[in-house]
Amino acid sequence: MAARAVPASPPGSGGGPRDRTPPPPKPPAPQPDPARAKPTTPETKRVVAVLDEAIRKAEVATLLSHVAANLESFEARLGEELSRAVRVHRDLASRLDGADGGPGPEARPPDPDSAGEPRPGPRSLRRELKGSTRGILRLFAARPEAAAALRAQARGRHPVAAALVARLAELRGFVFEKLLTSPAEEREKREFTQEVARRAGRNAEAILALRGELDAVVRTRDAEAEKDNLADLQLKTDLQLVLRFSQTQLHRTRQEAEKPQKAELRTSQGRCAKIQQDILAQRTQVNNLVSENREIEGALRKKKYKLETEIENWIQKYDGEMGEKQMELEELQAVYTEEKAQLAQLQEKHAVLRREYTQITEERQITSKKKLEEERELIVMVRAATLIQAFWKGYLVRSLMKSKRKKKKGKGKK
Repeated sequence: MAARAVPASPPGSGGGPRDRTPPPPKPPAPQPDPARAKPTTPETKRVVAVLDEAIRKAEVATLLSHVAANLESFEARLGEELSRAVRVHRDLASRLDGADGGPGPEARPPDPDSAGEPRPGPRSLRRELKGSTRGILRLFAARPEAAAALRAQARGRHPVAAALVARLAELRGFVFEKLLTSPAEEREKREFTQEVARRAGRNAEAILALRGELDAVVRTRDAEAEKDNLADLQLKTDLQLVLRFSQTQLHRTRQEAEKPQKAELRTSQGRCAKIQQDILAQRTQVNNLVSENREIEGALRKKKYKLETEIENWIQKYDGEMGEKQMELEELQAVYTEEKAQLAQLQEKHAVLRREYTQITEERQITSKKKLEEERELIVMVRAATLIQAFWKGYLVRSLMKSKRKKKKGKGKK
């Protein structure tokens, strides 16, 4: 961790070992099983602790150039001692850049007071820079909050430095997995790898066999395609011959068709001339008919005007008569309305009288019904009384007859 921090290169600067783009990050290492994610032996704990400490120091060391370039913004969080150490580190880095091959982006002009003193070489500057880095890391270790604040500035880290931190994290995961893997698990992994290799060999043989079959099929298909191409070429040749023959036949047919067409054209021209003469004659006849029709139209217009005048007179006469009829109709309507009102009054009176008559008739019917019932009851009672009297008379007669018979019997016994 004593290596010099990689300074951040400004955008657009020339390519160099500090400016090359880092390789793409590898996929993350497989994480250990959570059931045994904690080291158990002291040796494992020490190794993991050393790796974690190395990663933390690398994170801080790779951000020193960013902190040195923006020391004013970090000075309040770092404190006076750390700020002074970072400032000294920045001066050493600038001097080393100047000694390596020219002033760096943050190099300062030489101090005139030290112009006569011998300048240290790059090797001694590197040793001083390593010592400065160790001192800064010790100061950050004494102040964890400052280290945490610095690690939060991951965006200021150079891509190469970021790749270094990522590789260290991968190394830590790989070593941790190795430390947690038992010999039995290692043997199982080795056997599994060998089995996978054997399967890969068998698959490769199968792939070779399939490729041979595929090549044979491709050759067969190419041969068939070549045959099809030859057949297509033959068909195209035949088609061109047929096309040429059809064009010749078409030209000959056109020539044969043009001969009767010319004769018909001459005949049609003669017919057109004759039709033109007929048109002139018909036009003259039409003009004569138009003159005659105009005279007839004038006479008809006069007749129409006369009829319209008569119709207008008849309409006026009709309007006058209809006005008189309308007045008579209105008078009759008034009389009708009055008589209708009287009729309504009479109908109301008639309805009242009708109801009274109906009521009287109903009362008379009820009275007559009562009389009939009383007469019927009287007749029934008279009949009943007559029957009772007759029965009673018969009873009395029979009683007298019985008593007379008893008397006669008594006298006879004596």
